[in-house]
Amino acid sequence: MQVNAKHVKNKTVVFEDLGQIGYKQAWDYQEVLFQRVIDQKMHNRAQPAQAQPTPNYLLFCEHPHVYTLGKSGSENNLLADMLQLQKKKASFYKINRGGDITYHGPGQIVGYPILDLDNFSPDIHQYVANLEEAIIRVIGYYGLKGERLKGASGVWLDPAKPDSARKICAIGIRSSRWVTMHGFAFNVNTDLSYFELINPCGFTDKKATSMQAELGRPFPLEEVKARVKQELGELFGMQYDN
Repeated sequence: MQVNAKHVKNKTVVFEDLGQIGYKQAWDYQEVLFQRVIDQKMHNRAQPAQAQPTPNYLLFCEHPHVYTLGKSGSENNLLADMLQLQKKKASFYKINRGGDITYHGPGQIVGYPILDLDNFSPDIHQYVANLEEAIIRVIGYYGLKGERLKGASGVWLDPAKPDSARKICAIGIRSSRWVTMHGFAFNVNTDLSYFELINPCGFTDKKATSMQAELGRPFPLEEVKARVKQELGELFGMQYDN
């Protein structure tokens, strides 16, 4: 049956947990899915009589130690040279998302929503707010009060206190034609010593934190992932296919 994609919102989301995967491998996979959604949108526009709903994807993963610098970031916020990175067994990539520099590593939940926002709400500010709200709700379940910091994306603890503001989740996205990629990095059991080699997200006066650091114990990553997935589903009205 032919459908008019302008009037059909596909809220079904294909979910994949990629486990621990190299940053470049995950980035390349995102690009494939991102382009798949863009191509379908362009096909629908060119041939509306043959239009089909656009797909949506949500990827979870962990990365080996890696630093990534967004297109608007400064390399000056990387405080280590390549030799120091090698000693820490960490890699470095300049990438095409917004935001400055951040760290990914084991014990961190990285989420890459590749969504056609025309299927949900074509509003980038609301999209970022939903990502933040999902993490705020998750850490609230464990007894932490997550908040927003004006002028900075992500989820923070004590943002109103300049000397103790701490980021627990970083957000950096790319979008084109209302299709998103990249996403969020949520520190659960993350080794925070790796943040000492950067000015996280470009800030020189603020630190990173994790659930483990705040609450004094590690958390089962699969349990926390399930809660993040559930909250994202509720906030966006997603229908997971698995």
